[in-house]
This record gives sequence, C-alpha cells and structure tokens, in this order.
Amino acid sequence: MSFDDSSQLDASRVGSGGGRGRGIAVGGGLGGGLLLLVVGLLFGQDGIDAITGGGGQDTGSQTAVEQERAERCRTGADANQYTDCRMIATAQSLDQFWTDYLPQATGEQYVMPGVQLFEGQTNTGCGAATSAVGPFYCPADETAYLDIAFFDELQTQFGAEGGPLAEEYVLAHEFGHHIQNQIGTLGYAQQDPQGPESGAVRVELQADCLAGLWAGGAAGDSSGAVDLGDISQQELDQALDAASAIGDDRIQETTQGRVSPENFTHGASTQRQLWFYAGYRTGDLDACDTFSARDLNAPPALSR
Repeated sequence: MSFDDSSQLDASRVGSGGGRGRGIAVGGGLGGGLLLLVVGLLFGQDGIDAITGGGGQDTGSQTAVEQERAERCRTGADANQYTDCRMIATAQSLDQFWTDYLPQATGEQYVMPGVQLFEGQTNTGCGAATSAVGPFYCPADETAYLDIAFFDELQTQFGAEGGPLAEEYVLAHEFGHHIQNQIGTLGYAQQDPQGPESGAVRVELQADCLAGLWAGGAAGDSSGAVDLGDISQQELDQALDAASAIGDDRIQETTQGRVSPENFTHGASTQRQLWFYAGYRTGDLDACDTFSARDLNAPPALSR
C-alpha cells in the first residue's frame, strides 16, 4: 500500500538500536525470562531458548543512524522508496487509526507503543534478543521491535511474495499485540502456550485480525499527516500471502518436514489469512474475538 507523496513523516516516531555482537544463542523450545514476555509475528514465545551477550548499538552510532534517517525520511515519497521510512509512515498511520478507533470501540484511550528498528541484536525491557526471533512486541516496555532484514527473509526463506502492504502488515501485527496489551487479552498466550486451539494461537490470530482492521480502516483516510492510498487487490493478496507464509504448518513443513499441530503457537496459514481478512472486511473489533470462536478455521464474521 503506497503513501501519498505529500504525507509528512516524523522520523522521531521510530528509534534505532542493535549491533551484531557475539555470544548470542537462539533456538527453539521453551525457556523463561524473555520467552514468557515476548509475543511476535513469527517465533516470539517459542523461538527463544537461551539468549546471552546483551550488547547493542553504542549511543553515538545510534544517534548517527537516527539523524541520517531524519534527513532521508521526510515525505510519503520517501516511505514508498525506503523500507525504514515505510516503517515510520506505517507507525504514524497505525497511531492515527488506533487513536480514533480504540476509544470508540472500547472506551479505552490509545497509548502509543514504542517502535525500534534494530540490526542483529538489541536490548529490550524483556531482555536481549536477536533478529532470529523475528519481529516481536515486548509488553514490559510496550515496544515493537523489528529488524527490516526480516522482509528479505520473508521472501527468501519463507517464500512470501513481498510487497509494501505485506511489510506494513508485519508492523501492524505487532501493534495488534500492543492493543491486546491495552484491552487485556495478551495474557492468554502465557496461560495456554501451545496447541492448535491454544490461547497463544488465539492471541496471534487476534493480532492478525487487528492488523486487518487497520488496513481496511486506514486505507484512503487523508485526515492525518500520513495519507494511505486505497488497497489494490494485488496488494491485499500480497498481505494475505505474507500471513500464509508464516503459518505454523508451513514453517514446520519447511523446517522439519512434518506438521505438528500440538506445537502450534501462531496458527495455521489459512487461519492467519482468514482472521486478517475478517478484520479487513468488517472493520469491527468484535469480529476479532478469537477467544469465543468455536472454529478458528471459520471466523464467524465471514459467514454473516
């Protein structure tokens, strides 16, 4: 989804951090600490086993990155050209949408989450993390973390088609976790951490649905500093393709040659597509109630 060229970007909305460092060990399995706090688009809870080394970008280097970004990321035209500028514009668009939508839907005032773009590894309120975790949200510091190199991996390792809306969906999903943190549904992921109908899966599918809410509601809205254009069918298909590429079944088939539903934490490919589309098509927060859904393969809103 393209931004109007005249959109005005605020580069200070997104911070930076990270650094390659050494002594980082990332793996699957169930651990503690960061594991129990992080929720993400890809691995999140179950993608971190042991993380050591800390590190991160020094203050001088971080300041230089942010200054350079502030010079380069000024308008919607820049967002359409550079991925990091697109993330700034997307964050602003998400802020605009949720500032208006959340109070109307819930009576809750929207609180802006932090957004950090990092390279390699970073320190968070949930502990140290690496890019191998995938994009994630840390509720301890209410911040979404993303290494934009993930977008290349999404295509090369996971077979996604890519495209602007596919990338924007990634950040919108993490903002979805922040909304869950505000409305009180995020904790279900820890209470019931895996399985095809687990709380973790329902949390992730709801975040997909919330991303769809934003996509449908923000498109064509020119009332704020950032103006998103209308979504073409091709762009919608690319976002749905990205959601499919990171379904538990598809990842398991690719990495281990078989599908193990008992280990699902994020939902199957088709489910991720369906719940994103449910939010996109209805524009209704109630349509994202994955916790009441009897069949996660058939969002009630899509059968109305």
